[in-house]
Amino acid sequence: MMKNTVFNYDKKEIIGLVNSVDTGMSTAVINDDSTLSQLQVNQLLAVQSPKSGRFIIAMIIKIYRKASNIDDEEETEDWASLATFNQVRLVFVGEFIDKIGTKTNVFRRNVSAVPSIDAPCYKIEHERLTNLMQSISSELATSVNPLQIGKYTMDESSIAYLDADKLFQRHAAIVGSTGSGKSFCVARIVEQMAALRHANGILFDIHGEYSGESFKRNGIKQLKIATPSDLSVRDKLNNGILMVPYWLLNYEEMQALLLDRSDQNAPNQAMLFSREVLSEKEQTVKGTEYDNIITVDSPVAYNLQPLVQTFEKLDVEMVSGARGEKQGPFHGKLTRFIQRINNKLSDKRMGFMFSLSSEELKQEWLNQFCSVLMDGKSGIKVIDMSEVPSDVLPLVIGLLARIVFSIQQWSTTENRHPLALLCDEAHLYVQQATTLDAVAELGLRSFERIAKEGRKYGVGLVIISQRPSEVNRTVLSQCNNFISLRLTNVDDQNVIKRLLPDNLGNIADNLSLLDIAEAIIVGDSTLLPSRVKIDEPSIKPSSQTIPFWSIWANDNISQNLSEAIGNMIKQSK
Repeated sequence: MMKNTVFNYDKKEIIGLVNSVDTGMSTAVINDDSTLSQLQVNQLLAVQSPKSGRFIIAMIIKIYRKASNIDDEEETEDWASLATFNQVRLVFVGEFIDKIGTKTNVFRRNVSAVPSIDAPCYKIEHERLTNLMQSISSELATSVNPLQIGKYTMDESSIAYLDADKLFQRHAAIVGSTGSGKSFCVARIVEQMAALRHANGILFDIHGEYSGESFKRNGIKQLKIATPSDLSVRDKLNNGILMVPYWLLNYEEMQALLLDRSDQNAPNQAMLFSREVLSEKEQTVKGTEYDNIITVDSPVAYNLQPLVQTFEKLDVEMVSGARGEKQGPFHGKLTRFIQRINNKLSDKRMGFMFSLSSEELKQEWLNQFCSVLMDGKSGIKVIDMSEVPSDVLPLVIGLLARIVFSIQQWSTTENRHPLALLCDEAHLYVQQATTLDAVAELGLRSFERIAKEGRKYGVGLVIISQRPSEVNRTVLSQCNNFISLRLTNVDDQNVIKRLLPDNLGNIADNLSLLDIAEAIIVGDSTLLPSRVKIDEPSIKPSSQTIPFWSIWANDNISQNLSEAIGNMIKQSK
């Protein structure tokens, strides 16, 4: 038998023997006290496999000393009189094989056979640990354009790579408390995405962290949702300004935005609205290839002003009756509805949706919009959402996600270019359904569908949040990769622990102890669940923690309240 070139142990290096085995776990008795004192939780051990040429890689999750002559549930007061033995609890994280085909020293995440009773256990340290980690790294490093995330904490000479295909195919979550280095991690991934020739991704930038000067480089395109001061700009799309026209909303979204469901006349208003919207859309496509085939949900451009005029007439309409004129069927029933529409049309904060120019009312605009948003030749699109009103933020982002998914769904397989959605501060718009209003709930549906079906159509999802406990459970449960930086909140920690495989739950116990930019990475994209120090990105997000005390101690201050007040009134910086 060919000896394993990494784990070439002899008998004197045995530190313990397996004394119990489960499907994914085991315990081992350690030979002596001095060996036990050198072991650490989360340390790796090599356990002899019953199959030749293989070692099972196991992680220590508990170290303890146990009395040998009492049961676990039995109590005693005379502990000094009891014999004890040293024990560690292990979880299996993979298998190291000396040769598969032409490959030598191969690591696999699956375990083909659990260890036998009395199987010897060995330490993996020093040169062996380095060789193991480098073997794992090299397997990913040899793939095309590997994603280099950082260095392994247990062996900083080894580079930690991720399988980028599996990271985006099977969705990912990047979580961490404020100041944990979450934005650095995102920037590290984005800069490597941008270096690819035909990378395609959309980063929803909620606070403008990724819209600074360092992000203005090849492979990254800066976009922003139009502010009131942008509405007069011509050729907005070519200037990186996005309008999100109301006519892109489907019927349910328009209802949620414009109708007051508590109004007793809401059913009449909804019926009339759908009828008139469909009529306007049919006028737009009359004589074209879309004639007679569209529905009220079809993304067809139409003008809302004629609808308002029609509603105003019907609201005061008088019709002939048996004894003269009488009130029409909609007389007085549309007043509040008209008022709500006019409020939206006149609200400058909502100008990106309702203050449309003739350019945005043309059907051809949709092709240009989708080209800017989804073109695989323009790299990563960073959309600055920082000035979108918070009450409609879930609807706007959900709408953009729905359009992306729909176009991917209706693309032919051979002409479908994969795209990733990176959702910064996801807890603000991918929330638990129990806490949402009608508008936000509709926005959430898009992400739930992408989480469940996106892989089939080439839409990857990366959830980025400092509060995973507030992120929708359906979406989070579909993420098969977790990059968890420091989490100090117990609820957030528990959410991540519950989502990890049962035999890896203990690795999450260190979440509150992680250093800045240090992460625990678990999932399909990494061969070994690992603690990793994230490499510093070359492009820096503008989210550095502000040094309060140092700034307060300065002789001079930089503050301009008048400018801030003006920006607040203008709703634009």
